[in-house]
Amino acid sequence: MFKTIFYEPIYNALVFLIDKIPGGNIGLAIIILTLIIKFILLPLHRKAIVSQIKLKQLEPKINEIKEKYTDKQEQAAKTFELYKQEKINPLSGCLPIIIQLPIIIALYQVFLHGFDFSNTEHLYSFVKIPEKVQSMFLGFDLNAKSIFLSVLAGVTQFFQIHLSVSAKALKNVKDDGSMQSAMTNMMGKQMKYVMPVFVAFISYQISGAIALYWAVNNIFTTVQEVVINKKMAKDKDKVKAEIIN
Repeated sequence: MFKTIFYEPIYNALVFLIDKIPGGNIGLAIIILTLIIKFILLPLHRKAIVSQIKLKQLEPKINEIKEKYTDKQEQAAKTFELYKQEKINPLSGCLPIIIQLPIIIALYQVFLHGFDFSNTEHLYSFVKIPEKVQSMFLGFDLNAKSIFLSVLAGVTQFFQIHLSVSAKALKNVKDDGSMQSAMTNMMGKQMKYVMPVFVAFISYQISGAIALYWAVNNIFTTVQEVVINKKMAKDKDKVKAEIIN
């Protein structure tokens, strides 16, 4: 099931791109593949960002619930009721990350034995084996481990998290001395500082190809968030202007 849904489409898309790109450059193929994956996941990613923005806008109402109800179970019930009323799924922000995991695993399996694409077992009938495969990209051998590309993946991950809506929402959580706020703040710090280190470490352990994919993915995710945020801000200002007029 995993191979049919994730591994084979990614494997065939990569082989197809390498065959079509002049010189069979794997770096360019990975960048194009990343763009294709981001385009496919764009509706889901946009939905997640919109949901996180709405969650941030609900913070005053959530704080009111916390002040009004002291019982934790009652707080949770009223908060869930508010989410349902506003048609918001608080877990939707996790979906793009969850979907990225099997993609990373599939890419790991593709590059596990190097760039040998002679195995036709999982190759679609219309995809040809590339005559030439070039693993060098901008002076880096993508078939080998790369400290620079791994650090780049970690740094871009840091800025992607730093600029994300969910991170900003966690940053604005007030420390009221409760265990919930302490856990939330701790989770925000772990996401911001631990995740980039984890990404850099995993990227280095696998190969430069994975590091390149992760770095490009982070850059385009950041661009997506900035564009969507600006568009939503314009739409919000437009609605306010219509109300005033």
